[in-house]
Amino acid sequence: MPTMETMDHDKADLKTEGLFRKHTASGTAYHEVGEGAPLVLIHGVGMRLEAWSPQIAGFSKSHRVIAVDMPGHGESAGLPAGSKLEAFVGWFGGFLDEMALHEVNVAGHSMGALVAGGAAATFGKRIKRVAYLNGVYRRDAEATAAVLARAAAISLVGVDKEGPLLRWFGDDAQSAVARELTRYWLSLVDPQGYATAYAAFAGGDETYADRWPDVGAPALFLTGSDDPNSTPLMAEQMAAAAPKGWAKIVEGHRHMVNLTAPDIVNELLAEWLSCGEDAR
Repeated sequence: MPTMETMDHDKADLKTEGLFRKHTASGTAYHEVGEGAPLVLIHGVGMRLEAWSPQIAGFSKSHRVIAVDMPGHGESAGLPAGSKLEAFVGWFGGFLDEMALHEVNVAGHSMGALVAGGAAATFGKRIKRVAYLNGVYRRDAEATAAVLARAAAISLVGVDKEGPLLRWFGDDAQSAVARELTRYWLSLVDPQGYATAYAAFAGGDETYADRWPDVGAPALFLTGSDDPNSTPLMAEQMAAAAPKGWAKIVEGHRHMVNLTAPDIVNELLAEWLSCGEDAR
């Protein structure tokens, strides 16, 4: 599985060409590689499907990996301004239909986790397993006020390319390459697509919060011990609510844990993918 050292070697390729994309009839861009049970990956606000590079490389040896650009990100067509989380979940259902995917494992990161959670809550057995990486759950009043303020500021100041880096990464050398890649991906994002997704993210932490007891699929809730927004407590609370849920906390890491600790995350995802429906 790739490490940040190999990502450092390949950073120029990621910046110049990225990963090859196909497009559905409705305009959703995706990268597909490997054979086997489908594993669909949904990135977070401001990112693009390349943010899953270590997981794509690791799991394409055993699975049909499909990494998708979220609406208004990468090369995917956007959703209308004002679209809420339910619209993003509906988009994802439409993508599964277009891809003729009838049963999938889905992993989402941050905003992608909210979409994956909404899918698990509403798509029934179509979601075989769900992994919720660095996802929020019932923010407290202070966190809610902060994220809503950031969402409101986008129309005035545009895409904030530095604030997320301060929240998402520490100053350690291990995070340096991931931080620079993330800065670059933020520089590419469409401002309108970003604003629409961020507003849905800001207001979406309660949308499906009551539905975890109804999710019968094995559910992994994973975050970094030092993530200030998608906290370990949130992961533990969701895991306690989901009948087949469990939480894993990656010590010493923050929000972009799949990039800063790819070997650990891939090991935990491999455990999740081997978990039967009756386990946990």
